Amino acid sequence: MNFDTISAAKSGRRAVSQIALAAALAAVLPVTSVFAQDTATTAPAPAAPKLAKAQIDALLTTPDKVVFIDVRRADEISEIGSLPVILNIQISELDRFLAYIPRDRQIVTISNHAGRAGKAAALLQGKGFTVAGAIGIQD
Repeated sequence: MNFDTISAAKSGRRAVSQIALAAALAAVLPVTSVFAQDTATTAPAPAAPKLAKAQIDALLTTPDKVVFIDVRRADEISEIGSLPVILNIQISELDRFLAYIPRDRQIVTISNHAGRAGKAAALLQGKGFTVAGAIGIQD
């Protein structure tokens, strides 16, 4: 094999690579623009307020009007503790169990420091649930 043959082979591979790159970009660009339009028209769910102890105590006095959903793992609940009246659905499972969450009650989401609880609250608000707020058990 001489230099001209090697050079031609490299040019051919470079052209194939450029064609593959152009095809990949052509395939991705229309999808990207659709996503951009979707995000532009969909407003993010407002953040759920982080509830203070007095607000939590007030909600606990009306258990028939509120559902507390703890979005932590079972080991976190057993190590750290939780509230006396809870429904435990991990945040990764919320979409799957929406049908079991009462829509006629306010929802309070619970996590260790209200980070996951806030995300879960936003997800539930986006699905049409009435969310009172989020709680961090260790806060």
